[in-house]
Amino acid sequence: MRADGRFKGLDKGFWAHVRSLSQTLGYTDRGKGTIKIPTLAQILAGMEKLELHSKHLVTKGKPTAFTNTLIDYFTYRAEVLNDTVQHQLMNAAEAKALYEHLLGKQEYKLAATMNKQKGEKKQIAYLTGIVNMLIEANADGLEFDHDPRQLTTITRDGMPLRTLARRVDGAFPSPVNPVAVWEIKEYYHTTTFGSRVADGVYETLLDGLELEEMLEETGIKVEHVLMVDAHYTWWECGRAYLCRMIDMLHMGYVDEILFGGEVEERLPEIVKGWVAKTRERQAEAIKVLADDTPLL
Repeated sequence: MRADGRFKGLDKGFWAHVRSLSQTLGYTDRGKGTIKIPTLAQILAGMEKLELHSKHLVTKGKPTAFTNTLIDYFTYRAEVLNDTVQHQLMNAAEAKALYEHLLGKQEYKLAATMNKQKGEKKQIAYLTGIVNMLIEANADGLEFDHDPRQLTTITRDGMPLRTLARRVDGAFPSPVNPVAVWEIKEYYHTTTFGSRVADGVYETLLDGLELEEMLEETGIKVEHVLMVDAHYTWWECGRAYLCRMIDMLHMGYVDEILFGGEVEERLPEIVKGWVAKTRERQAEAIKVLADDTPLL
């Protein structure tokens, strides 16, 4: 899923309204088990509860253009999560079936990755395995780092230009000057929505903020993709955090979010784009080297 063009490029004040009102009014309609769409009256009541003025939201009894965009966004966010995302998220059995289906299609270099849980919960990290297989199958022979053991670094003239604060889950083709990085949040065997799960969302936000700053200050773009799965964890327990992910996507902190089974169809196309960018870089490097080689 990529951001809806209607809500891209909106200023941070707009997103401050989204966050404040979501917090005050609630993200979900608990009685229905769905994402909430606030009405104009509820938005105004929320602003009053926050002790903030609403002059910019209503003029002569009618909602302003800003307010209409706000309501349109709340409506979009609810519809895409209620109607699409919740059905894309897989449970452990479904993820295992997709993993085994892909495993049987060809031979792969990458061994199965295990999750970090213990005892009966220690299982193959199905989404990670699915992602690794799909990338390998579509990488056109290019190597990539499926488990970087170092911080992502962007260099210029042989010196570090930016180094991210935390390790990502994967980088293409390398954590040094990647064209893309990705993060995977899969929690098939959890029974509660703990702080570690919530922290996963904020880790992605931190990376996105750093990548945004780098793009604004240096003009260097690194594609940032988030992949999440586990229906029970995210839909039954963490719908508010799904809302935060959609917000993060439209704020520009991730370029794309793949939910559950969506990876099977969408990730191969994304990887083809990474391959093309990497080939372009390789061709440019060869050209620069040739131009710098003195004639004999």
